[in-house]
Amino acid sequence: MPVDGFGNGSNSRQDRHGGFAPPKVRRSASGRIPQWAIDEAFGKVETPSPWRGTESSHSRRNKFRSRTRRQSLRPKRSVQLRTVLGIALVVCLYFTPSLFDRVVLPAAAPYLPGAKMPPPGYEASAAPLGTPPASTGSSAFVLQESPKEGQRLVAYDPCRPVHYVVRPDNALPGGDVLLREAVEAVSQASGLQFVYDGPTTEAPSDDRSAFQPDRYGKRWAPVLIAWSTPAETPGLAGNVAGLGGSSYAQTAGQPLVLEAGQVRLDAPDLSGIIASRPDGAAEVRAIIMHELGHVLGLDHVNDPTQLMYAENMGVRDFAAGDRAGLALLGSGPCVPQL
Repeated sequence: MPVDGFGNGSNSRQDRHGGFAPPKVRRSASGRIPQWAIDEAFGKVETPSPWRGTESSHSRRNKFRSRTRRQSLRPKRSVQLRTVLGIALVVCLYFTPSLFDRVVLPAAAPYLPGAKMPPPGYEASAAPLGTPPASTGSSAFVLQESPKEGQRLVAYDPCRPVHYVVRPDNALPGGDVLLREAVEAVSQASGLQFVYDGPTTEAPSDDRSAFQPDRYGKRWAPVLIAWSTPAETPGLAGNVAGLGGSSYAQTAGQPLVLEAGQVRLDAPDLSGIIASRPDGAAEVRAIIMHELGHVLGLDHVNDPTQLMYAENMGVRDFAAGDRAGLALLGSGPCVPQL
């Protein structure tokens, strides 16, 4: 009976392993018959496999995906690390609220939505922009009381210009000239540099905000000079020709600084002075100078020979005490952190 793959007739030869091989079967040099030779003899020829098989496209795609997955682990670990560090920072700040209040919050506050103060350093110079005149040596002046213990002098930053705007409603004829002359006199007496930013529509207010980014940009609000009336400003009622003052600003660890001053002038009253007195214009200018003195930090002094006396006694210019006080106020600290 024939056996599949091998013949048993007279033309067959026995191989070394006891089987029978078909005739004309190729052998190796050792005499052994490889399997491929047997397959060839019976017509079962297959394409030989190369020494290193070619990877299929599917295999290559799988390997590419594997490399991509390994590489994608790096950013994930980075994100996880940042998350852990963020949580650790929040925990530290939670258990050290004083650090948050003293360091983190003041630094971030100007950049947060609804900020109550501008970013620090706007127009800040490395040195004062002007030089106050030498002191007269007089002590006939009074500084406004400082709300900060240990800081007697609260003044405008001399390393920045003092910007001011004018609300022209109810303005007196020639009032712009009187304002300009009064501002120049205060600037010369203090060394502070004033810059006129033009007219404004802002109305005077007891609750004026020191930071109005929608109106004036991301900086402290300029000094507002407004021709007002007792109806608009009840504080002008009676024998009061004007009101003046400034707001305080401070950042952690720095001195108080004056910002966003305001002068409110009784336009009907001052108009009557100009109309009824020969030197009415000079008196009105002196009143404006008096109120600007309050803006810069001077209080009333109990000396009728000084312009900063509570009532005008015919003084038309700053006297020795006024000038000594203004020169001192012009030498306040520079605070670029604000």
